[in-house]
Amino acid sequence: MVAVRKTRGGVLLVEEREWFARLVAQGVSNAEACRIVGINRKTGIRWRYGRTIRNTAGEAVHYRPVRVTAPTAPHPRYLSLAERTVIADLHRAGVGVRGIAEELGRAPSTVSRELRRNIDGPGRYLPATAQRLSVERRSRAVPLRRVVRDNELHGVVTALLDRRWSPEQVSHELRSHFPDQPERHLCTESIYQAIYDPRTDVTRPAKRRRRRRRRHVQGLERRGRITNMTMIADRPVEVDDRVQVGHWEGDCIMGSGNRSAIGTLVERTTRFLILVHLPTGRPAAENIRDGIVDALGGLPPHLRRTLTWDQGKEMALHQQITTNTGTRVYFCDAHSPWQRGSNENTNGLLRDYFPKGTDLSTISPAEMQQVADELNDRPRKTLGWARPAALIAGVSIRTA
Repeated sequence: MVAVRKTRGGVLLVEEREWFARLVAQGVSNAEACRIVGINRKTGIRWRYGRTIRNTAGEAVHYRPVRVTAPTAPHPRYLSLAERTVIADLHRAGVGVRGIAEELGRAPSTVSRELRRNIDGPGRYLPATAQRLSVERRSRAVPLRRVVRDNELHGVVTALLDRRWSPEQVSHELRSHFPDQPERHLCTESIYQAIYDPRTDVTRPAKRRRRRRRRHVQGLERRGRITNMTMIADRPVEVDDRVQVGHWEGDCIMGSGNRSAIGTLVERTTRFLILVHLPTGRPAAENIRDGIVDALGGLPPHLRRTLTWDQGKEMALHQQITTNTGTRVYFCDAHSPWQRGSNENTNGLLRDYFPKGTDLSTISPAEMQQVADELNDRPRKTLGWARPAALIAGVSIRTA
């Protein structure tokens, strides 16, 4: 049981106790430490050795001796006890806030806030008391997040996340959903923090719960060589500028053990997505050829100008794709996925629906179409918050 703090003339004795304990730890005798601190010798003995008394119920209560405990090293952003001691000394000497801040190498606002928070009624700044109050403030329970306290806000956020919207898309949508209620507007980071907070039930489908974000490091794949490739360097300039609709990027997302796959086609200007169903589930060259021909063959010519792919062997029959659809096929440089950035980003979004390890051969064309429709109906920041489905429909109507 810790000794109860007593007061003498309204002054807490915590400072004197810690001062006394430091002196004793330095080898100062009990009598000398009592004289320096200004306490009675009997008080010093009780502090040094502890004591046992009986309470009103006749039970023995033991008060432990005062000890100096080694404090845990604080994070550099927090003032340490040594820094607070310097603040106390300079403040008593009449040094101003900026002078103290310059001595500590801290911002003047930090010193000003520290003094404002911890100066007592008589105008004294006691470093040990300030340190204790700081530790107590840091250990207080963190209040529940706004998205948890507000039931209506919670419902809107979880509903959008259930639709596989990203936190940034949800943040933008909240401003449209609650135009006159800024207290219900959340930034993207607040939504991410709510997802990672174990105290909340805010989460996303098909996402493994993680304590923190992690870096994604992509490995290099060994690919076979394709003949008669036209490289991306020879691709028309209007493709790079994204000013003309009808230029696609393609790839496959792989299933469990690389034994199944789904083809993905993303239009570069509108970010419109087409998922290619592979009947046998394997990304063989014949399956990819037939799937792409079926997907692009039903589009008007102005919407199937070019296709950019990596150097995977599944595109070995690229010349037949060009013959059947009129779509010119270009190949990225080796190990350069950023040259198909829109497609890579979309493949990452698809993992919300088809996590790694899924047997993709069991996914029906109807399920694929439902996923594509959901993604095409998402507002996209890169499109000025327009939806890919609306953009591709507008292009089709204007050119009909």
